Amino acid sequence: MRNANSSSPQPKTQPKMQPRLMQGGNRLKIGLFGANCSSGRAVTKAPERWSGTWPDNLKLVRMADEAGIDFMLPIGRWKGYGGETGYQDATLETVTWACGLLAATKQITVFGTVHAPLFHPIIAAKQMVTADHIGEGRFGLNIVVGWNEDEFEMFGVEQRAHALRYEYAQDWLDAIKRMWSDGDDFDFDGRHIKLKKVRAKPKPFGGERPVIMNAGASPVGRDFAVRNCDAFFMQSSRESVEETAQRVAAAKAEAAKHGREIGVFTVGVIICRPTMREAEEYHHYVNVEQADWSAVDHLLAMRNITPETVPHDEFMRRRSHYAHGNSGVPIIGDPDHIAGKLIELSRAGLAGIAVSLVNYADELPYFRDEVLPRLERAGLRIPAPATV
Repeated sequence: MRNANSSSPQPKTQPKMQPRLMQGGNRLKIGLFGANCSSGRAVTKAPERWSGTWPDNLKLVRMADEAGIDFMLPIGRWKGYGGETGYQDATLETVTWACGLLAATKQITVFGTVHAPLFHPIIAAKQMVTADHIGEGRFGLNIVVGWNEDEFEMFGVEQRAHALRYEYAQDWLDAIKRMWSDGDDFDFDGRHIKLKKVRAKPKPFGGERPVIMNAGASPVGRDFAVRNCDAFFMQSSRESVEETAQRVAAAKAEAAKHGREIGVFTVGVIICRPTMREAEEYHHYVNVEQADWSAVDHLLAMRNITPETVPHDEFMRRRSHYAHGNSGVPIIGDPDHIAGKLIELSRAGLAGIAVSLVNYADELPYFRDEVLPRLERAGLRIPAPATV
């Protein structure tokens, strides 16, 4: 939906949604989340934690591509959370990361996570089209508006009030979509962004724009997502599948009010071992015995969650959640248990899940060999196509 203040007419034809991720043969899409960051999403001191280095990312994406994993989703992180491990202090910028991964693969979709307030839309549109051509239509945009004051201060950019962040993002995305559409030079006169004689070539690969996702959690964020995006990432319930199903249905109903269909996704943290006991013991080792509690507490304090601001029981609950994968539904167990939980999420209406592992490259082979075949037998996924 265009900003009401924009004087630029809509192009006659809008590019179609990029179909690889959203319309592929897998009923339950599976992606890997956070591999561009040191430690990934596990706030742990365990020595085997994820490195986040380029060689390890390259090894991982080639393995994921061959396994039929649907997408790679990075975290847009500019400044980590410290602690004993320097949690997420070393991160790879996501659009250039995506370019490298797309050039090394054949089938997987790779997202870039882009902070709208930090990237000029003309530069961002060109960067993302370049990635899209490298991947021959396999690039996706995860648009974020930002919340981390430390990061914005580092850039010298003032954080807008919450609702205004999404007003700016609306202008930004409208301008990006216009640049990706057919048509010649144009002016853009939005409320927050004003552009003159914009020329943006080439257009996205194959005449279809990249798939767009967002994970807005507030009411204004959810409204932005369902009005503009193809994929909406939401938190699944840690209490019941029924509650997750209600959340999915609500998001789809909100999109339907705008005459749109939207795929609803979630995020999860998986520990899969041959037995339930082994999985639970490893979870306790990584996320309790070896938790980087100083990093967890810093992360929570940035969200104004401290022993002084919330009740003790609530603080300890949130502390435990963030130690285990920095939020996201925990799925811990043997292959049958993991597959069963993923099947339940699919039945709740979710189109897919982005998962994190303590060490992605070390743990993906077992997940590939044991969990994916179970999902295939359940009819949620098709065998990975042969790579050439």
